Amino acid sequence: MKNGKIPNPNAIHPIAGYDKEIYVKPTVENPNIIVGDFTYIADSDFERHVTHFYEWNGDKLIIGKFCQIAAGVEFVMNGANHQMNAVSTFPFYTLEGWDMEPPALSDLPLKGDTVIGNDVWIGQNAVILPGVHIGDGAIIGANSVVGSDIEPYTIVVGNPAKVLRKRFDDELIELLLRFKWWNKSIEEINDLIPILTSSDLEKVEQELRAKI
Repeated sequence: MKNGKIPNPNAIHPIAGYDKEIYVKPTVENPNIIVGDFTYIADSDFERHVTHFYEWNGDKLIIGKFCQIAAGVEFVMNGANHQMNAVSTFPFYTLEGWDMEPPALSDLPLKGDTVIGNDVWIGQNAVILPGVHIGDGAIIGANSVVGSDIEPYTIVVGNPAKVLRKRFDDELIELLLRFKWWNKSIEEINDLIPILTSSDLEKVEQELRAKI
């Protein structure tokens, strides 16, 4: 291992002497936020990037392993949604003095859990809207607004986010989804780095086939 150190998913600061990048998992306090090992954000406080997150909605934010989250990314949860099947969308029930009980959850446009796969790169100032599912290996362009599901190993950009292209051909994507390198041990992943960082995709495909 580099400098004799073993990567530690429970360390908060993965870069010595630099506090503006943290591993997210060891910092999370909200039980409805579930984050995998080695996912990091370019900030010192992850939970402030998760907004409108109210426990009575029952939704969760689930993020896989080895994700890379840039500065300014925002995860907007279901609490941001207002009742849309009535004449007014004004949330009287949330504000003091108004005589209104909370609407039934069935009257709110709740979209379920927000789920981010493994090895997903989310670019600076991107916004992830409620209930979105983003597949493994996807790339979300800077300033994108993601309001619909994204397939694995797909690059999306824009507002609303639209598919730019797939990162690899279908065969390599299938191999990567079967191989699931992010679930290997730290030692195995360390040995896989030459494959994971190679730009010779034909060779990568051959290597993966030999290992599956």
